[in-house]
Formats: sequence, C-alpha cells, structure tokens
Amino acid sequence: MTLINDNSSVLNIGDPLPHFRLPAVDGLTIDTRGIKDPFLAVIFTCNHCPYALAYEDRIIAIAEHFDQEGVQVILINSNDATDYPQDSFAAMKERYEERGYPCPYCHDETQEVARAFGALCTPHCFVFGRDRTLKYKGRVDDNWEHPDKVKQRNLWDALNALVENRDPLVAEANAIGCSIKWKD
Repeated sequence: MTLINDNSSVLNIGDPLPHFRLPAVDGLTIDTRGIKDPFLAVIFTCNHCPYALAYEDRIIAIAEHFDQEGVQVILINSNDATDYPQDSFAAMKERYEERGYPCPYCHDETQEVARAFGALCTPHCFVFGRDRTLKYKGRVDDNWEHPDKVKQRNLWDALNALVENRDPLVAEANAIGCSIKWKD
C-alpha cells in the first residue's frame, strides 16, 4: 500500500468534465453526456484499500443525502484487477449489492478515465457544477480513521455550496488514500 497525500495536477478548478462511458456493476452503462442532474461527484474508490473502506459509509451517506438535491454521485474503480483480484468487476458487483450503494459503481478497466482525471488514490473526489466544470477536487474529509473527529467535511461542504448556488469555500484539499494500482 502506497499512501498518497496529494492532489491531481491534470485537472484544475474550472476545467471541463472529461467525458467518459463506463460499465456499471448493475448492468447499465454510465455515459456522462446523458447525466441530467445539475451536479456531478466522481469518486475514484475500490474494494480493498483501507482508506476507501473507512470512507465507504460516509460516501454512501453523501450519495443518499445529495441525491434529492440534484447531485449524481458516480463511483469508479480503476485499479488493476490482475494484481488486486478484490477489485475485479465480479468483486465490485458483490460489494455493490452487499453494501446497497445508492449510486453507480463503474469499472475503468483501461484506466483511461483515471488518467484523464489525474486520479491518484482511493478515494479521490472530483465535483462538477451545472456548467460541468470542476468546482472541487480532493479528499472526502480531514479524518479517515475517526468519523467522530472530523472537523472539515470537504466533499459534503463543496456539494452543499453548489446546491445553494455558491462556489465551494475550499476548492482543493489533498486526497489521502492508497495509490491507484496502475497496470504495467
């Protein structure tokens, strides 16, 4: 496990959403051109990383809360499943069903989407506004280990600001998590 505490240098605040079309574990194909919700949160995550697992309940709560506010949350797993079989499409489907994810969980087998976003780790969050430009990138919050000690709810606050027609107060906060498991 390689710890990352950094942020994407590929996408800058104000950059347009990189288009993608990915298979989701529920049998649908997610195409960003077809998303009608005004706001979009793309979160790179996986099944095995302790950081991603620690944030899982918080991400589910965010997806459930903001669903009625016009936010589409999309989870993407870009890890190499050859070396990390826990991140295979079949294992993703199992996790999705077991946890009852309220949002799509997509497989980025080619890792092209992760590269287009500059995703570094799991979890790594990217939030786009009505105009589909990047408004926030980085972490979920400031305490992956202890949800009861969180002081900065960066992802929640960014989404809340957009829903209230404001720009996020904090547009960037270093993501923290396990590195994306890149293919050779």
